[in-house]
Amino acid sequence: MRTETTDVLIVGAGPAGSVAAAFLRRQGRSVMMLEREQFPRFSIGESLLPQSMEYIEAAGLLRDVVEAGFQYKNGAAFAWGERRTEFDFRDKFSTGWGTTYQVQRARFDEVLAHGARRLGADLRFRHEVTAMTPHPESPGVTARSPEGEDYAVQARFVLDASGFGRTLPRLLALEQPSNFPARGAIFTHVEDRIPVGEFDREKILITVHPEHVDVWFWLIPFSNGRCSLGVVARTDYLAQFEGSEMERLQAIVAGVPSLSTLLRDAAWGVMPVRQIVGYASNVKSLWGPGFALLGNAGEFLDPVFSSGVTIAFKSAQLATDAIARTYAGEAVDWEAEYAKPLRDGVDTFRAFVEAWYAGTFQNIIFHPDPPVDVRNKICSILAGYAWDKSNPYVADTKRRLGVLEELCAPR
Repeated sequence: MRTETTDVLIVGAGPAGSVAAAFLRRQGRSVMMLEREQFPRFSIGESLLPQSMEYIEAAGLLRDVVEAGFQYKNGAAFAWGERRTEFDFRDKFSTGWGTTYQVQRARFDEVLAHGARRLGADLRFRHEVTAMTPHPESPGVTARSPEGEDYAVQARFVLDASGFGRTLPRLLALEQPSNFPARGAIFTHVEDRIPVGEFDREKILITVHPEHVDVWFWLIPFSNGRCSLGVVARTDYLAQFEGSEMERLQAIVAGVPSLSTLLRDAAWGVMPVRQIVGYASNVKSLWGPGFALLGNAGEFLDPVFSSGVTIAFKSAQLATDAIARTYAGEAVDWEAEYAKPLRDGVDTFRAFVEAWYAGTFQNIIFHPDPPVDVRNKICSILAGYAWDKSNPYVADTKRRLGVLEELCAPR
């Protein structure tokens, strides 16, 4: 079996892998990216957060994204029965980008991957990693080409950016259950045909079910007149609805007057309706001898605040910074310098997700007269700035969120 060598091998060419590859190429490292699928391919996670733009810009991929023609996004709107509220991300507490895009992930991921290739990464589609041998200085993998040929790759580092494929967690028995209850999502794209003026296409719309506070819907407008539409709920709730996936989703949407009215003229069937169940995941460790797990390959919380791509980019930045320090001759503590700072931000998102499903976060964001400074600090986290510890709701998330929950609780 032939053996190839590279400085860094990246498993997967999704957002985490492509941004990591771009960062590494800017460091002068040789990079090989092995992607199991052929791009373009469908993926969910279509509404970006402004924080993600900082990583795209720093990686040298900003022009690629800006010129792709995606839907401009400046915030998030929320609906719950007759109540409405919205956050303009430009009004956030943290400094940095306040706008971003809503993207068809097939196109977005392809743009990033080809941007990494433009910067010099060796990008190979339909190459699958089938085995991995950890080693602190020379980890190795076995890969299989589209023609079925097995070959070995020896690297200085391996970064797993395989997303929900979770390649290294499977191969190295690192997977462990998430502590979140089992939820599922049913979703599709529709040609929405929403009349001008009825819908702000520059914001994602999150709609809370009028009777079930833990059931919610996303509506993500794209630049081509279509929307991504999905519902997230406990699996026992979704199981109540019968028929095809499309019939089930249509029936669930019909139970929410504001959303069904908005989509009254929508054309369905432009894309198959899909379902995923039990998507929350976790691992025993985010790193090991010669490897690290990026983005969803390590942990996935929940889609409610669109944090997945931002977490993926943050993990790519932290891991490649650690690699740069290693090549500079420094001793790197991967737990202290990669895993812990990454999890700090993830835990901020986690607290918000837990409050959302408890129904207490809804009381906060729909409060009729919130203090502007508090609202701007919450807005920062919704915009993805979950690592900005100058924000007290990042530095002390659970306690401060708990105080807000008590103050905003119905009397």
